[in-house]
Amino acid sequence: MCSKRILFISNGHGEDNHTSHVIQTLRQLCPSLEMAAMPIVGEGKAYRSLDIPIIGPTQTMPSGGFFYMKRLYLLKDFQSGLLGLTWRQLQAVLQYAPNCDLIMATGDFVSQTFAYLTKRPFVSFISCLSALYEGRLHINPLLWHDLNSARCLAVFTRDSYTASDLQRQGIAKARFGGIPALDRLLPAGKDLHLKPDIPTIALLPGSRMPEAARNFCLQLQLIVEIAKVMPESRFQFRAALVPNLMEQLDYIAKSQGWQLTQGVLTYSPPGSYAEKSPLVEVRCYSDAFNDIVYYSNLVIGMAGLAVDLAVAIGKPIIQIPGEGPQFTYQFAEAQTRLLGISAQTIGTEPATPEILKQAARRVVKTLQDADYLAKCQKNGPERFGPPGASERIARFLLTSLRET
Repeated sequence: MCSKRILFISNGHGEDNHTSHVIQTLRQLCPSLEMAAMPIVGEGKAYRSLDIPIIGPTQTMPSGGFFYMKRLYLLKDFQSGLLGLTWRQLQAVLQYAPNCDLIMATGDFVSQTFAYLTKRPFVSFISCLSALYEGRLHINPLLWHDLNSARCLAVFTRDSYTASDLQRQGIAKARFGGIPALDRLLPAGKDLHLKPDIPTIALLPGSRMPEAARNFCLQLQLIVEIAKVMPESRFQFRAALVPNLMEQLDYIAKSQGWQLTQGVLTYSPPGSYAEKSPLVEVRCYSDAFNDIVYYSNLVIGMAGLAVDLAVAIGKPIIQIPGEGPQFTYQFAEAQTRLLGISAQTIGTEPATPEILKQAARRVVKTLQDADYLAKCQKNGPERFGPPGASERIARFLLTSLRET
């Protein structure tokens, strides 16, 4: 059975990430299984890092896959060759699929339709869709057709509420999957230089550049406001940054009026004599995401999956909108509906100085609210369910391969 072949199709960076964790579990369970991938959005870095063959062309578009946030982004994608790229990707999938025993499609109707058109049996993971947004999942007719086809063996969801909702709507094959990345969200023992009994605040500005750099600049401005509200508090700030963002820290520090020394950003007010004891400091890491999220008391988040993971293990989230294309007010507001009480969004436009001041006061208030923090600890696991998604999905794939 392990000599069989599976093709993974995904349309989104988060979707690539979800699938990569399923792939890692499959390698543990069945090392000789042949696997290949077709990432429809971006370069497929999650697959490349695992040395998974990519069967078709890839390209990063201006929207980063978030063209639904603003029509202008979609126009820019068209101008960059989106339609031609998608057509070539589909042709690559249709050419490769006859040699596969099974397809796994992660994402919305694009990846699911790709899988359906292969005429091969496929497993669906609609990781980006949830009934938690509106109380009921409204599926477009094309996706409904794909999921109800006989070739679709199962429809995995990211939360149990959505699985139950789809079952009520008539998709009996819907079942709870979960968040695969949650299975590996364990501290790795990275030394974060944390001081005991001082609250730790995590900074998650996102992973897509250059937006992540703009988000991080806003977060640094917010930190200054927090320090002004509670100068005696000495919160600890730890930033989980992608390598490309780490490379720009020197430029960011100079542009924001901070000092950078060996990955540590420090800020002293202009004209002050506080060089030996700055108002605030931020330690930045590109290899400590798990530890930073795990040991944080609160997260300032401007990301998607990273924020979901933080909520899943009980962390409170403060969000400030950015310029996008991903983390706009529309995205943040949708996240609030998805994540429930754990996420608080401050402002309805790209963060202004006044919004940053409001957010700073909210951060301090949140960390002082023991009852609210306890509710977040309960809300996350209830909303996203227990870990184990990678193995649940991987074992279903292996069972399906045995039956093909």
